[in-house]
Amino acid sequence: MKRALVSVSDKTGLVEFVKGLVDCGYEIVSTGGTKKTLEEAGLNPIGISDVTGFPEIMDGRVKTLHPKVHGALLCVRDNPEHVKQLQELGIEYIDLVCVNLYPFKETVQKKGVTHEEIIENIDIGGPSMLRSASKNYKSITVVCDPKDYDKVLKEIQENGDTCPVTREFLAAKVFRHTARYDAMIADYLTKKTGEEFPESLTITFDKVQDLRYGENPHQKAAFYKGMNPQYSLANATQLHGKELSYNNIQDGNAAIEILKDFEGQCAAVGLKHMNPCGVGIGENIEAAWDKAYEADPVSIFGGIVALNDTVEKGLAEKLSKIFLEIIIAPDFTPEALEILTRKKNIRLMKLDTTLSVNTSLKYTNVNDGLLVQEMDMHQIKEEDLRCVTNRKPTPEEIKQLLFGWKVVKHVKSNAIVLVKDDMTIGVGAGQMNRVGSAKIAIEEAGEKAKGSVMASDAFFPMPDTVEEAIKAGVTAIIQPGGSIRDQDSIDVCNEHGIAMVYTGIRHFKH
Repeated sequence: MKRALVSVSDKTGLVEFVKGLVDCGYEIVSTGGTKKTLEEAGLNPIGISDVTGFPEIMDGRVKTLHPKVHGALLCVRDNPEHVKQLQELGIEYIDLVCVNLYPFKETVQKKGVTHEEIIENIDIGGPSMLRSASKNYKSITVVCDPKDYDKVLKEIQENGDTCPVTREFLAAKVFRHTARYDAMIADYLTKKTGEEFPESLTITFDKVQDLRYGENPHQKAAFYKGMNPQYSLANATQLHGKELSYNNIQDGNAAIEILKDFEGQCAAVGLKHMNPCGVGIGENIEAAWDKAYEADPVSIFGGIVALNDTVEKGLAEKLSKIFLEIIIAPDFTPEALEILTRKKNIRLMKLDTTLSVNTSLKYTNVNDGLLVQEMDMHQIKEEDLRCVTNRKPTPEEIKQLLFGWKVVKHVKSNAIVLVKDDMTIGVGAGQMNRVGSAKIAIEEAGEKAKGSVMASDAFFPMPDTVEEAIKAGVTAIIQPGGSIRDQDSIDVCNEHGIAMVYTGIRHFKH
């Protein structure tokens, strides 16, 4: 008779699976709560203590860490010496292991959880059994995911055992499972000790979905989420439309990142190719959208819209008149949904974009490497500004300068943003020189540039950008300062009565 060792925290599908094994002639060995669940279902598993001849001790901390368990799992069955030792010690083979682990992740995320409770949910025996059995996958079937129960049971029912390819597939899955588990524990303890950049870094992500393709149709791609996906498209509810694409997710993420800087204000973001084409704030979300749209009604075509308040009927009617890829908002009224869902392909994503979230680290992959840095969460207040020109900005100019500073932070460097009346009117992004970005922003703004303010993500290495701003009618400028030629730009501003303030901090975004 074959023997299966079953010990699970997640009991989804457990009884049906074990009943199927029993029907196929398996003897079941079980532990603790799993044994109780099976007994309540009318099954009669053997207790682990009956196999080891040793009681569970220390509140169940030690129960499966025993030679009669791990000897049965690690015995190489075509090695005569191994088999002989097993027989001499009275150890019976274990042919199938069904184990999943204490809910460490769920415990960490519980409100009010104590450190002691978290530590008690670090599984020791489970990973040990999984690893031992997976090392010996040529002889043992290892199941750590209830989603695999049906596949395993079907093969056993049809063939008397799982096939070698399936056992290898399941073993690989186990090692991913235990690696993920250890990574979560390491992450928790590392953060608790305050270590920001440890000597080695292991991070874990769970697949959300396969994507149709990556940036281009010839590239394969998938979407994964991390341990804390609250402020993430991975946690959004899709209410309508086609599946998100790779580029949709990139753009959507960039859009909600901008919204994070407008907490407490009604803000709307229009975005294309990772850069905002229009950002507006207003007394309500519809007014904010009107400004974001007016900022660049051409570029928003086929773009992404992110909002930080509920979409109601009036706003939905306006949004429905434009071709948009995605609308992200905390909610949609039934009337708004009825209007927007008339469009077959538009993606409507429900996500709480009002969350106050401080994602501490940003990961960027490079060839065979990973760059890790703190997220750029820096905020500037009026009292942080240092005026360096003879003319000081007016209160209204200061308001617009601070608005522009929030936006320019999210534009690809070299970045220049023109702002007027609580909206962007010109965005210059990603050029190889700063004056090039300024010319793009000014050209986009056109006549609106007169009376606007300018934000620059980094200092001016020469006065040419300021000169372009003055010609366009810009009245005030915000920039970090710090160039060895700062005085040249200050002199030009003073000559033309332009106000300029320094932040003392830059916002490069590559």
